[in-house]
Amino acid sequence: MTETTVGIGGAAESTDMVLNIGPQHPSTHGVLRLRLVLDGERIQSAEPVIGYMHRGAEKLFEARDYRQIIMLANRHDWLSAFSNELGVVLAVERMLGMEVPERAVWTRTLLAELNRVLNHLMFLGSYPLELGGITPIFYAFREREDLQHVMEEVSGGRMHYMFNRVGGLKEDLPAGWLGRARQAVAEVRSRMDVYDELVLGNEIFRGRTRGVGVLARETVHAYGVSGPIARASGVDFDLRRDEPYLAYGELRDTLKVVVREEGDCLARFECLLEQTHNSLDLADACLDRIAELPPGPINQRLPKVLKAPEGHTYAWTENPLGLNGYYLVSKGEKTPYRLKLRSASYNNIQALTELLPGTLVADMVAILGSLFFVVGDIDK
Repeated sequence: MTETTVGIGGAAESTDMVLNIGPQHPSTHGVLRLRLVLDGERIQSAEPVIGYMHRGAEKLFEARDYRQIIMLANRHDWLSAFSNELGVVLAVERMLGMEVPERAVWTRTLLAELNRVLNHLMFLGSYPLELGGITPIFYAFREREDLQHVMEEVSGGRMHYMFNRVGGLKEDLPAGWLGRARQAVAEVRSRMDVYDELVLGNEIFRGRTRGVGVLARETVHAYGVSGPIARASGVDFDLRRDEPYLAYGELRDTLKVVVREEGDCLARFECLLEQTHNSLDLADACLDRIAELPPGPINQRLPKVLKAPEGHTYAWTENPLGLNGYYLVSKGEKTPYRLKLRSASYNNIQALTELLPGTLVADMVAILGSLFFVVGDIDK
């Protein structure tokens, strides 16, 4: 039997150390575990260990009808609940060949962009926190509260809105809501300079993120990375522009796809911040259009028992964290035969196996935080 004593002496210099970060650790955003092999302070290999929050949502879809699966689908990424619901109803509507009222289309687009801002604000505040900057998270929650108020007023929920329905939305907008939503958007926009100046203008933040965790474009394609992380590495792809759904086809003049070439932690943060500015512009454009629409229905009347015809379809959406895909297979019953969910965070987090080797342990938190993931979105 050979025994190695790891200490300050010479034996430590040639001995690899296995370090488990998580599954309960402040720097892992929740129950994610990273198995790192270290050579001194440098990471030799990294393996994300997932599954601690797996709840079998895809199997549960098969035992719930098309109205009930919306509740299951909006919970895996708890920061993007409205967008998660949206993909499911779009897939079912495509199977049914259903046209959604124009008022519902524009309202869905508006709420999806407000939800995108809510998602991004959380990461814009929490990422500096992980690097030692405490102040931005307090501003982020103030901005989030303004938008949460209008989202809660229209849907009744603070995080899990349950406002989408097959054929449209649950109900029409409350009286005066458009004005309150416009005011909330204006207030949030007026205070976004906090992140432009307080965070991006901070030399310590830039020193910790510039040139750190560079993700190559080839790696983005190899691992199926998407969203702001992919665009920060020069992959110019956004479903809202390249394969428009909802009302995005009519918002081409307002929609701006933010792209960077550097692929480092700083570029990922800049993409997220600039995309937040653009989502506020898109929300204003949607508010203007909804105000011009004549009164009309917000949803379609559905039969008491909703059955999708036999067949299969695939719907995908540009969620705040990246591409979400929904592969729906129906046997003509009131429940899906199969509903496969492709979540953005699952693919994005796999890139850690390429990003972390060769970096210092001190940079691990900076790289991990810049991938902007939700653990429930990984595990489903």
